[in-house]
Amino acid sequence: MSDSDEGLRDKYVALQQLFEEMGSTVVAFSGGIDSTLVLKVAFDTLGARAKAVTATSPTFPAIELVAVHQLSAEIGTTLQIVETDQLEIDAFVQNDTTRCFHCKTDLYGLLGKMKEDAQLNAIVDGTNMDDLQDDRPGIIAARALGVRSPLVEVGLGKSDIRALAKSLGLSNWDKPAAACLSSRVPRGIQITRAGLSRIERAEALLFQEGFRQVRVRDHDGIARIETESLEFHLLHDDERRHRIVKGIREIGFQFATLDLAGYQSGSTNEMKKAT
Repeated sequence: MSDSDEGLRDKYVALQQLFEEMGSTVVAFSGGIDSTLVLKVAFDTLGARAKAVTATSPTFPAIELVAVHQLSAEIGTTLQIVETDQLEIDAFVQNDTTRCFHCKTDLYGLLGKMKEDAQLNAIVDGTNMDDLQDDRPGIIAARALGVRSPLVEVGLGKSDIRALAKSLGLSNWDKPAAACLSSRVPRGIQITRAGLSRIERAEALLFQEGFRQVRVRDHDGIARIETESLEFHLLHDDERRHRIVKGIREIGFQFATLDLAGYQSGSTNEMKKAT
């Protein structure tokens, strides 16, 4: 790491010290840049006493499962995959403002049992300082179950995390933000296995067509596509646009639309099913 950013170096050292104090930990690893940085520093500091665990479910895109395997191999740690199914939780399926709370309660309850069985000292996640500015019921669940957020504890926000990840050689340092598939469904519309599959397939199609930051929001048969405005030009190609429309309709959507406002994190949070 360069010495040019002394403040960032101090936070990195503080992060290492934090893990040394923990002694051992379970890392909730999603494959995003935040949890990747947490896993990297935890493993470099603690070795095998840092246990990486990824929970898969119908809400977890298959493309992310590929990524967690690649990244854990890159870091040099072993990875444990556990299966969960939030669709068995009625309160989650109802998709109200507490959805994330129920999801994280399920996840961290599972990781808590793993921590106890393996006699490890802590569970950590990838929550960062910027996350605290949003309405995130999952953080409430994490705190209730004793999950720690090392990036918050040492004061790291997203820009710092990317800079630190780049300096440490992590291949996903500039990876776009990701979120579970259920975040594409407006509040009040029930989450179903078929609906999540439809969203995942539509987004995979768009990734194949060259989009990098993209969401497909599911509005009762209408695919509202959000992407960065810098990627709008990809739709100027008639052949690509026709392939996308054809593919999305074959997947099961009736219409494919582009949101001119561009990509907006959590844009379905305040949207409810029309009555």
